[in-house]
Amino acid sequence: MNRRHDIDALRVLAFGLLILYHAGMIYVAPTSDWGFTLKSSHLAEWLQYPMLFLNRWRMELLFLISGLAVHFMRGKIGLPGLAWKRTVRLLLPLVFGMLVVIPIQPYVGGLADHAIEPGFGTFLLHYWTHGYKDYGLTWEHLWYLPYLWLFTMLLLPLLPLLESRLGQRLRAACLRLRGASLLVHPVLPLFAYGVLLSWRYPETHALVGDWYALALYATMFFYGYLLGTDDGLWAELARLRRVTLPLALACFAAYLCLDRFAGQFIHARAAVIVVKLLTVWLHYSYTWIAIAAILGWGHALLNRPFRWLPYAREAVYPWYVLHQSLLLFFAWQLLPLGLGPVAEPALILLGTIGGCAVLHEFVIRRTCWLRPLFGLDALPSRSVATTAPQRLADDLA
Repeated sequence: MNRRHDIDALRVLAFGLLILYHAGMIYVAPTSDWGFTLKSSHLAEWLQYPMLFLNRWRMELLFLISGLAVHFMRGKIGLPGLAWKRTVRLLLPLVFGMLVVIPIQPYVGGLADHAIEPGFGTFLLHYWTHGYKDYGLTWEHLWYLPYLWLFTMLLLPLLPLLESRLGQRLRAACLRLRGASLLVHPVLPLFAYGVLLSWRYPETHALVGDWYALALYATMFFYGYLLGTDDGLWAELARLRRVTLPLALACFAAYLCLDRFAGQFIHARAAVIVVKLLTVWLHYSYTWIAIAAILGWGHALLNRPFRWLPYAREAVYPWYVLHQSLLLFFAWQLLPLGLGPVAEPALILLGTIGGCAVLHEFVIRRTCWLRPLFGLDALPSRSVATTAPQRLADDLA
C-alpha cells in the first residue's frame, strides 16, 4: 500500500491549527462562552467567528483521520498486535503527560483564580494525590488520547464482522455514495446526535457520561475507517472540491445568521422549533461538507512526498503533548507585563512554537527512553541523531 502523503499532511496541518486555536482561546470573548485556564486583558469578540469556523470541524477531522490510520494499519498487522500497539502508543504518553507535562496547567490556573498558594513543588504533591476536581490529576488537552483508544478498542472486535462477506457488501454500499448523497447521508447521524444528545449531555471530555461527544467522535472515527483508501470515493471527493468549498462557506454563513440573529425576529413557538432544527442541520452540514472539502482539496494538492513531511509527521505527537502546557506557561509569564494586543500574543505563540521545536529536536527525539513517552518509536541512542528524520514514525492516529 502506497503511503498517503495527503493524509499525513492534513494530520500535520490539523494539529498546527490546534495550537493556533488554543492560543486564540486566551483572547476570544466573552469569557462566559469561551472559558479557558488563562485569559488576556486584550479580549476580542470578533475572534468568535474564526474560532467557530474551526471549532465546528477541527476535532471531527482529527478523529476521521485517526480512523483512516487504523484502516491503513489493519493491512499490516493482526488484531492482537494492533490492540497492543495502539494501547502502548496512546496510553503511555497519556499517563506520562498527566503526571509530568500537564501539571503546569492547573497550577497557573489555580494561581490565576487565587485558589492556591505559589510553590510548584507543593502543588505537584497535591496534584498527584487528588482527583480531577480541586486542581488535581487531569488529562486536560490530552483527552483525545483516551477517546481514541476507546474507539479503537471498540472497533477491533467488529473488524471480523466488517471484513466478512456481508460486512464488505455494506461497506461497498457506503463507498458507492456519490454527489449529493455523499454530502447528505453522512450528516444524518450527526444531526440526530445534535437533536437528541447535545443539549442533555454537553461535551465535557471527561469520558464517563460524555455521551454526545462519544457518539459524535466515534461516528467520525468510523467514517474514517470506512473511507480507507477507496479510489472511487477519494476521486469523488476531489471532483466535488470546487462545490464543497463554497457550499461549506454558505452553510457556515447561514448557520451563523440563524444562530445569532433569528431569535430577535421569530417568536412563534412552532417557528422557533423549526429554526432551531434548521440551525442544527446547518451546523452538522457545515461540519461534514467542510471536512469533505478539506479531504478533496488535500487529495488534489497534498498527495506528494514533500521534503518536510517525514520530519513533521514525527514531530506531530510530541508537539501535541507539549503545546498547551508551553502555551499556558508563556502566557502566565507574559500576560502581567502589559505588552499590548500585538506583541503579547505574538510572543506567546512564538514561545510555544519555539519551545515545542527545541524540546522535540534536542531532547525528545535524541533521548531513547523519552521517545515512547511522547508516542515515538524507541531508537538506539547512537542512531537517533542521524536516522530519525528519515525513519517513518508511527503516526498519532
